[in-house]
Amino acid sequence: MTDQSSDRKFANTLARGLAVLRAFRASDNGLTHAQISERTDLPKPTISRLTYTLCELGYLSHGGRNDRFRLGPAAIVLGAVANQAVRFVDQVDEAMQRLANDTGTLALIAVRDGDRMMLVRTWRPETASTIWLEPGHRIPMNSSSSGLAFLAALDDERFEALEPSDELRGFRNDGYSQLVGRGFAIVPDEARFATTVNAVSVPYFAEEFGEAVAFTCGALPENLTRDRMMHDVGPVLHKLVQGLERRSGRASALVRRG
Repeated sequence: MTDQSSDRKFANTLARGLAVLRAFRASDNGLTHAQISERTDLPKPTISRLTYTLCELGYLSHGGRNDRFRLGPAAIVLGAVANQAVRFVDQVDEAMQRLANDTGTLALIAVRDGDRMMLVRTWRPETASTIWLEPGHRIPMNSSSSGLAFLAALDDERFEALEPSDELRGFRNDGYSQLVGRGFAIVPDEARFATTVNAVSVPYFAEEFGEAVAFTCGALPENLTRDRMMHDVGPVLHKLVQGLERRSGRASALVRRG
């Protein structure tokens, strides 16, 4: 992956401030300086300066001494504007919830976030008693089905900008072959970042981002076997994305590669 620290145009202070905002997750009841530092790998003195500035600008709120930091009104407005701009998510809301219910999986949409994939929307089965993964959670790009689908659909210029290793090239090519052959991608067992989750993914080209996002279904291996991924969940997920492409008038994400 590229090293942004050597890029003269890259504003490190801005990047650190945004990293603080990205540290927050939907289930958090506020974060302390120590928790933000742990999630961002930034030193506490740096976190203190950043949180002060973000509070002054309204992107964080802080009730006072010993209180936790929470996203402020400016961040909430920004999120609301972004949500309105990304219409395809709302277009599949009901379909993704039905998919989660019918398959007993966590249905989700993941986007590129640096060298990882970040969950931006999740739908869990209505009968499930646990939260499972939530928006804001990040998974490795080079060893997840979401990352595999994303990389397979990424155009050559953007892929080369990642300064990929031979291993990553092979990973991407395997995903492309799977998508061409059957319409969905599954990470090979030897490349998976976690053996506790099975997942299948399909890319969708989001013009709002200028690149693909990954539509994914995942669950425990005993609930989502490889046979189910191949013959049940994968084909249904592929059909859902194809339907979205027809309604939005967009070509398959693979057409964008080249």
